[in-house]
Amino acid sequence: MSRVGKRPVTVASGVEVSLDGTCLVAKKGNLEKRLETHGRVEVSIDGSEVTFTRVGEEKQDAAYWGTYRALFNNIIIGLDKGYEKSLEINGVGYRAAVNGKVLNLQLGHSHPIDFNIPEGLDITVVKNIITIKGADKQAVGQAAAEIRDFRPPEPYKGKGVKYTDEHIIRKAGKAAGK
Repeated sequence: MSRVGKRPVTVASGVEVSLDGTCLVAKKGNLEKRLETHGRVEVSIDGSEVTFTRVGEEKQDAAYWGTYRALFNNIIIGLDKGYEKSLEINGVGYRAAVNGKVLNLQLGHSHPIDFNIPEGLDITVVKNIITIKGADKQAVGQAAAEIRDFRPPEPYKGKGVKYTDEHIIRKAGKAAGK
């Protein structure tokens, strides 16, 4: 039995929720997010609470029940507060700068890396910290993962791009000669 699906989603003030067939629509200002449920769960909107109920008694129905509730909760939190991830660049000569809709990275490769900033995300760079903000949790996490993937941190000196809350387990280098 899903523990996640049982709890109703509380809609924050300023966010409007409506049901368009099998699609849940959440709006705040000019920002609109849609969640297509494909009829896998039943949705009921009661004022500022949205509840999800299972369609059947199959194991897959319970999985959809919790999944769609969690996805819609992420949409509501994203519209209300937004999501944020921070990356830290470590290494001599490693730099980042934002030029319009492009994040320019110099990470020790023979060429600079240009990362096109996805629509709906805001990326800022202060010293060696890259901050990614947006209303879509998946998009923020995906952009952070792609930027980190250009130069993952290495375990000897810790050079590379890492999450600010990530801990790099260091390895000892070569043993000194006798």
